Amino acid sequence: MKLVFATNNKNKILEVQQMLPYSIEILSLESIGCFEEIPETAATIEENAIMKANYVTEKYSCECFADDTGLEVDALNGAPGVFSARYAGEQRNSDDNMNKLLEALADETNRKAQFKTVIALNLKGKQHLFTGIAKGEITLEKTGNQGFGYDPIFKPEGYEATFAQLSLEEKGAISHRGIAMAQLINFLKTK
Repeated sequence: MKLVFATNNKNKILEVQQMLPYSIEILSLESIGCFEEIPETAATIEENAIMKANYVTEKYSCECFADDTGLEVDALNGAPGVFSARYAGEQRNSDDNMNKLLEALADETNRKAQFKTVIALNLKGKQHLFTGIAKGEITLEKTGNQGFGYDPIFKPEGYEATFAQLSLEEKGAISHRGIAMAQLINFLKTK
């Protein structure tokens, strides 16, 4: 089975392909000739995932899935949330985003946070949603060089290491995206 993953983020594609059985081949947006920026203008993570999946299905007639992820910080009333990728500006720079978040939490004792991923799958004319949540906390400083995004400042519950200190396999087993992907994979195995 071939499915388009509505992203050009090579890190996400690598992470997701590693989780999938060999019988499922992931195609990037680039591989179907989609080079435009897909709008992510919805008010929620769920709506953004749906918007991206529908865009690819409608414009390219492909079966696909799209995800959207946000980091929700308790002390910031769920921010940056749907704006996580561009928290520090439209340049979408991970270091800028982490620095802004660490600065916002400088005097905060409540550092609880969660990553939330929603996957929207468009398959055989129907849409299915899968949600994964990873609870944890924001660290005081960046640690580790694996992963991407906010991984160097997010320590998952039950771990002394950040996501950026875990291998792809370790992170995939407990991460928000890993949890949502496991649901997607189990669903696809029944099709």
